[in-house]
Amino acid sequence: MSHTHAHASTPHLHDHAHGHGHDHAHGTHGREGKLLLAFVLTLAMLAAEAVGGWWSGSLALLADAGHMLVDAMALLLALLAVRMAKRPADARRSYGYGRMEVLAGFVNALAQFVLVGFIVWEALDRLLHLGRIHILSGVMLLVAMVGLLINLLVLRLLHGHAHDDVNMGAASLHVLGDLFGSFGAVLAAAAVRWLGWNWADPALSVLVSLLILAGAWRLLRRSSHILLEGAPEGVDPDEVTEVLRHADPSISDVHHLHVWQLASGSRMATLHLELHDSSSSVTAMHAVRRELRDRFGIHHVTVQVDPAGCPDGVSGCGDHVHH
Repeated sequence: MSHTHAHASTPHLHDHAHGHGHDHAHGTHGREGKLLLAFVLTLAMLAAEAVGGWWSGSLALLADAGHMLVDAMALLLALLAVRMAKRPADARRSYGYGRMEVLAGFVNALAQFVLVGFIVWEALDRLLHLGRIHILSGVMLLVAMVGLLINLLVLRLLHGHAHDDVNMGAASLHVLGDLFGSFGAVLAAAAVRWLGWNWADPALSVLVSLLILAGAWRLLRRSSHILLEGAPEGVDPDEVTEVLRHADPSISDVHHLHVWQLASGSRMATLHLELHDSSSSVTAMHAVRRELRDRFGIHHVTVQVDPAGCPDGVSGCGDHVHH
């Protein structure tokens, strides 16, 4: 999708509101510190669950350790994405590296699918061969309870991220999956220890995997939508067009509207304006920027004023809305 319109024969007036860099940088240091601490805690718990799962023979613990390995890599990737996003724009990347966090979220979601496939395969194999399962339920229960507490702490650290922050959303999704895994391991350990249900260990692993899968699918859809430059969540381009047409009396038409999202909270828009009176262009552009900022949370705006109709020479140009 192209957002640049160049016409050599027709003069155009462009207005840019560059608020995305400051908005994106806001709170970055806080997120970086939380991600770093979450990474250290997750790595420590990963080692404990791997040893505990091998010692006790519990698939639930081993599965959660495998999940935490993916989570540790996901948190590391998210941390690197936050640091990359702080790098300034250059000649080759005029928007900087802010979209790295969306790529991180996309990769994290794909990693979850691979992990779920492995856990389900191993769990089904164990369910078909219950006689060979020997679990030290006491060790399993102790490690699972410690893991549950650690995951609650890490989830608390990452809580409160912006709804459209895909990077922190990805990290929270992984930790939430760990929380489910640890809770499932606690239940499985209790069932094995006091009820003798060895099947509970692989069965609960499958259940946790399905819960993780649902969250991974949602994250994959969100990150893919941003990468495809779809309209931000909660923003209807048709509504935006209608609002802008009434933003100022001098505006006769709004067309070629593009609304998309670069990264977390960094919404952008480009559009063409047709005016009744070209001398009111500055007033009209300020009105457009104000409406986009206050009503739709769009801070980076590029406005092109068409002084004598749409210069693209397309019949019915004003009827096209792009998003």
